[in-house]
Amino acid sequence: MYSVAGLLKIINTEIEQRSGDLKKLTPANLYKPVDYSLEMGGKRLRPVLLLLSYNMFSDSVQNAIPAALAIEIFHNFTLLHDDIMDKAEVRRNRPPVHKKFSENSAILSGDVMAFLSYQYLLECKSDNLHEVLELFTKTAIEVCEGQQLDMEFENRLNVEESEYLEMIRLKTAVLLACGLKAGALLANADIKIANQLYEYGINLGIAFQLQDDLLDSFGSQESLGKKIGGDILANKKTFLSIKALENATGEVKSELISWLKNADYSPAEKITAVLDIFNKLNIRELTEQKIESYFQKCTTVFQQINMGEKQKLQLQEISKGMLNRVH
Repeated sequence: MYSVAGLLKIINTEIEQRSGDLKKLTPANLYKPVDYSLEMGGKRLRPVLLLLSYNMFSDSVQNAIPAALAIEIFHNFTLLHDDIMDKAEVRRNRPPVHKKFSENSAILSGDVMAFLSYQYLLECKSDNLHEVLELFTKTAIEVCEGQQLDMEFENRLNVEESEYLEMIRLKTAVLLACGLKAGALLANADIKIANQLYEYGINLGIAFQLQDDLLDSFGSQESLGKKIGGDILANKKTFLSIKALENATGEVKSELISWLKNADYSPAEKITAVLDIFNKLNIRELTEQKIESYFQKCTTVFQQINMGEKQKLQLQEISKGMLNRVH
């Protein structure tokens, strides 16, 4: 089997080649932002998970490469539009597409990336391609549903934990799960195992997003490639802010609500004040416990998958790596 590093090299080589092809297309200004988005790099988790899943059932991953490319292109399309909605200033330590080019460019180039993802996916040869297309389409719709909920939560003070977990299931987890199930389907794997890999991906994706929430408040810009405290400044409803509102009482709760409602503030002061409240309420520890609970769900599903340990080893390794990012 390929190592995770080997699969990452494969997808990066493919992206480099396809980016070269995109540079030859016209109108050039439509494809320049696409190329810029892809060359910014990233963890490539979704395409690597798809190739890894395919590789669990096949010695060669060549036929799955277009699908891996498709899911990475789609993910980057969502980032272009997310950055506009979030008014992001930094993406992977560089200006996001809407800052480098323009908002209109980011919208239109994002649109073409969504369609390119289907074009690449159709290059795959598999008896289950129809099922993969259905899964991919369902996932794409769910990601948009998750983004809509995320926007709506910004205008609500009280968001329940269960609502938030459903939102991140849609916005983040389903795309990871799609990669794992799509890889298995393309390799003609047993449907039971394909569904188990999907469930694994859902739990892994939720744990991953919870950790992303945590790192946005307690990480470093150098390691994450984006400014720390962005969720706090945007009044994003994250697991941390939801638990803080749930657990705070008296003056602490009043102070937190004041910061959430106040439109006239110093960004640095707001981040410091809210982080101080998080620390008083042990929010970091509560979040870490929640992350661990979903990782344990992954472990349970992993043990139920009826395959040899050697076949599943790389899945276990990449999962540990995803959840051991620097705080």
